[in-house]
Amino acid sequence: MTSSPLTTEPAVSSLQTSLEGYVGFDTITQQIEKKLLKRGFHFNVMVVGQSGLGKSTLVNTIFASHLIESKARLAADEPPRQTTEIQTVSHLIEENGVRLRLNIVDTPGYGDQVNNENCWEPIIKYIKDQHSAYLRKELTATRDRYIQDTRVHCCLFFIGPTVHALKPIDIVVLKKLSEVVNVVPVIAKSDSLTIEERQLFKQRIKAELVFHNIKLYPYESDEDDEQEQALNESIRELLPFAIVGSERNVVIDGKPVRGRKNRYGVINVENEEHCEFIYLRNFLTRTHLQDLIETTAQIHYEAFRAKQLLAIKESTQPAPALGTAMNASAVQAK
Repeated sequence: MTSSPLTTEPAVSSLQTSLEGYVGFDTITQQIEKKLLKRGFHFNVMVVGQSGLGKSTLVNTIFASHLIESKARLAADEPPRQTTEIQTVSHLIEENGVRLRLNIVDTPGYGDQVNNENCWEPIIKYIKDQHSAYLRKELTATRDRYIQDTRVHCCLFFIGPTVHALKPIDIVVLKKLSEVVNVVPVIAKSDSLTIEERQLFKQRIKAELVFHNIKLYPYESDEDDEQEQALNESIRELLPFAIVGSERNVVIDGKPVRGRKNRYGVINVENEEHCEFIYLRNFLTRTHLQDLIETTAQIHYEAFRAKQLLAIKESTQPAPALGTAMNASAVQAK
């Protein structure tokens, strides 16, 4: 038998050609923008951390609206309220003609029980379930034109202001989460720390992350240009963000600002000298929102998808015949 020669595709060279007149394809960005604005955007953010760290309050502060009910006590003698199961709250918000479908995933405070063994598993399962649901919709014969995206794009991980170091359970949960989602750590209620304590705590957290080889978002990429690399490096220097959240307005110099008032003075949430909330907000909404969505699809979801499809392929392969298996065993024995 003669084997057919291998066919190779001809190499195509691209030449830089100047135009002799206006064509108009430079409007493609406007065409894309128009379609995207009409469709709207989806952003799914999860909050993870122990109870009482102000997870709901921070989300409301970031998006300047009351999106999720705070579990804080309204009175000193009131028992603390807790999220007992994973809850998703969806809101459609609009700013200057841009519509954003914001899904907030509120998780139970882990580490609150006497036995905290595998307390992170429901959170990991939820994230993987969203990947699985998206994959099923992708593989259907008649799939939707636009698949509703419920994959978690960002996980805000709340660290208590203990000053000392990360708790062992925090390290375990961070390691598990960083394998399946973009994790952004924050030091909650940082106004309870002095500036010196805050910096020392940050240094200790960073050292532990390096020691345990925990990779956090934003990741290093060869595709980033110099400006993007510089921006990401500045973000990595700030991690974990030391934040304060507040939905209340306080008056400073005759102007109402979001903040917290105590016997020692006023904490202005949006003052860079008081906390790093403004850096976190700009990072999430003004510079990295689209990249968080793309990174979820291109890194975390792709890894899940490849693993699932490989498992499906292996499960559908026919088992070797009994005679073939026996012959193979005999050859190995020789």
